[in-house]
Amino acid sequence: MSKKGKSFLESKQKVESGKRYPLKEAIELVVTTSKAKFDETVDGAIRLGVNPAHADQMVRGSVVLPHGLGKSVRVLVFAKGEKEKEALEAGADIVGADDIIEKIKTGWLDFDRVVATPDMMGSVGKLGKILGPRGLMPNPKVGTVTFDVAKAVQELKAGKVEFRVEKAGIVHSPLGKVSFGPEKLQENTLALIETIVKLKPASSKGTYLRSISISTTMGPGVKIDPLDVRNI
Repeated sequence: MSKKGKSFLESKQKVESGKRYPLKEAIELVVTTSKAKFDETVDGAIRLGVNPAHADQMVRGSVVLPHGLGKSVRVLVFAKGEKEKEALEAGADIVGADDIIEKIKTGWLDFDRVVATPDMMGSVGKLGKILGPRGLMPNPKVGTVTFDVAKAVQELKAGKVEFRVEKAGIVHSPLGKVSFGPEKLQENTLALIETIVKLKPASSKGTYLRSISISTTMGPGVKIDPLDVRNI
């Protein structure tokens, strides 16, 4: 059994067990429980009233957080010709085609997000077993397979996050850094939840937002009252 550190236990004492806090209060509490010596990431876990085993209840999408994620994102773009130039001008870190594909096959993975033009997907698809498990495979549903590579790169650099409901019906997503402060973290959180609500499947019955919890990298989870979020 793992033993929790002193700082974690002190932070956990500030959180009332079982209580669902109003959004504003929950975020302020999470910020005050941050005890690490580095700028911790704030993560969200949202349990939905869906069954991902059914294709018509799969919730997947993306959102550009108003205040980004507080970290630099290395963007790789698979493109040729004019689109290669467009991607570089938009700020892509690496742009290429078959040469990059071969490099990845040898184990190179020095990037965080991937964009591809549709005409490149026949070749990029060969990397499915490498990029897929790492959540890096380009997908048209989240805007990373597109001929508008400039827009895709700019959004990723600005803090666009992709999310997908897991088998247990939970969506996990980063919300920003502790240093953002409560106000910016609240705006990022609301942007994510609003997008998830818009993606509610028609076949989902009953309560859609079952539970919401946020936490810092090293801190305890704080539950948010879904009703308070809906009212906001």
